[in-house]
Amino acid sequence: MQEGQLFCDWSGYFKEEHNIFRQSFRKWVEQELAPHADEWEDAEDFPNWVFKRAGEQGFLGLRFPEDVGGNGGDYWYTTAYAEELPRCGSGGVAMALMVQSDMATPAIHLHGTPEQKKEFLTPAIKGERIAAIGVSEPFVGSDVANLKTTAKRVGGDYVINGSKTFITNGARADFITLAVRTGDSGYGGISLILFPTDTKGFQVTKRLRKVGMHASDTAELFFDNCKVPARSLLGEEGHGFYYIMEGFQGERLIAAVTAVAGGRLTWEQTYKYATERQAFGRPIGKFQVQRHRLVELLSDIECTQAFVYYICDLFNRGVPCVKEVSMAKIIAGELQTRVADRCLQVHGGYGYIEEYRVGRAWRDSRLITIGGGTTEIMKEIVGKMIGL
Repeated sequence: MQEGQLFCDWSGYFKEEHNIFRQSFRKWVEQELAPHADEWEDAEDFPNWVFKRAGEQGFLGLRFPEDVGGNGGDYWYTTAYAEELPRCGSGGVAMALMVQSDMATPAIHLHGTPEQKKEFLTPAIKGERIAAIGVSEPFVGSDVANLKTTAKRVGGDYVINGSKTFITNGARADFITLAVRTGDSGYGGISLILFPTDTKGFQVTKRLRKVGMHASDTAELFFDNCKVPARSLLGEEGHGFYYIMEGFQGERLIAAVTAVAGGRLTWEQTYKYATERQAFGRPIGKFQVQRHRLVELLSDIECTQAFVYYICDLFNRGVPCVKEVSMAKIIAGELQTRVADRCLQVHGGYGYIEEYRVGRAWRDSRLITIGGGTTEIMKEIVGKMIGL
């Protein structure tokens, strides 16, 4: 690293084609999304054209095969995508797009029939149909094996009853990759169903107001004798728990990637503020307490980046890495919340008003240690895998 260079050079992980994609995607994010960030945050919503334009540009199918409308790329394309999305200035918009591209749709690619891929996956990749993933329920968050929403086989249909909550894209989704109970209690009785939201008996009962991620719609959903054809079953009946756990690995890793990138962006903006803001006749970054605070955070960012990239490489090569992904979500999640909190402190009173983005970063970052598996659940996974 040369003197004066802020960040370590991690370019060795990325090939020329990845860097070309990164620049193209960054330009799109900064020109198409970022100018609207404040407006969408105030409205606590954003328009559906965001999905359509992202799909038209090929951003929603980076790793899916070309025969379903994807680009056939590797995980380093997804890494670059996840790292650039925070530049849109709204964590809610970034989260909604990642639910579409990396949480609600991968199971369709892995376990769907050709007909299901044509009906659900390809339109989602094109941004023509908006997707959500429906797992969490009232009083059933981390305890996935005990979800209560049922899907009972009646002739050639499944009849679904129950409710879901904390569902990102839930108020706008055209379909939900829905976790349901088709059998007895426990993880062996869970299945996935591709559920169109125009099904009779489905209702968005509430849009939930959140501490952060204001622009994303997070909804409570209700299913009242909703009938869908048996062909809506995704993969094998009773295998849904395994599909969910399989999907969690991609969801948690992309969350870790985005957390580090978001923390880095917040740090960079705070560094700029600390070199420009004057107090007692000099930039506040020249005071030892602030200088040390920023150096400590930068050190944490770079160390976490190294570990997360190591896991991205494992994931890209198909190496099993459940333990490592869980650890990445722990350390990257804690990093992002710590960076946001301490960078807000550097801003002083200005950090507590909406004029500066650090306050938004502080609110938005708080979700990372909860969503997609809490930090406590990640520690349980790692503990079991090392024999504790």
